[in-house]
Amino acid sequence: MAPSLLACDFARLDNEVKAVERAGADFLHLDVMDGHFVNNITFGPVLVEAIRRVSTITLDTHLMIENPDRYISPFLDAGADILTIHIETSHDAVCDLEAIRDRGRKAGLTLNPDRTFADVRAAVPGADLLLIMSVFPGFGGQSFIDSTLKTVEEAAAFREQEGLSYAIEIDGGINPETARRARDAGVDILVAGTAVFRAPDYATAIQEIRGAGTP
Repeated sequence: MAPSLLACDFARLDNEVKAVERAGADFLHLDVMDGHFVNNITFGPVLVEAIRRVSTITLDTHLMIENPDRYISPFLDAGADILTIHIETSHDAVCDLEAIRDRGRKAGLTLNPDRTFADVRAAVPGADLLLIMSVFPGFGGQSFIDSTLKTVEEAAAFREQEGLSYAIEIDGGINPETARRARDAGVDILVAGTAVFRAPDYATAIQEIRGAGTP
């Protein structure tokens, strides 16, 4: 379970990070946007470094940016544990994934809802994580795109067929119902923003999305 900090109260960032950790988050999902690849701007390595200072769990950092190869080192230096790039913006995904793993970190590969698993099939053996976007990236609070579950199923089947071990992550429109369908399709890691940070109790929200009921 990876709450997306994009939906948190940034005026209380330290408290929000600690609150979702206490609530049972496994990862913190950090959405980095550049205003070019997506129509929004969020934050860069400086804020990731600040979050690293107060967080004790895995920082799952998702680069929704153009030319991600230029920013691999800055984000890893800032403390990202998993660094995920988009197949749409990488000039050489295999090389970029190798550069991340050469630093001893986990390398992720992402594709948008209008892409198919075929677009990442050649590169995904070099990934530790495959992130399937179930909304178009840029803004939180969007509705889940059902057709992305087919991509999840194809990714899970390919992983088993090839004896690979990449984790499958999904991000966008995740709530207890869509989370159940995503898990059934083969998802390992659920990213949720508003469903966690707009809930009255973070621990209950996380448990319900996990499918574990009320804590």
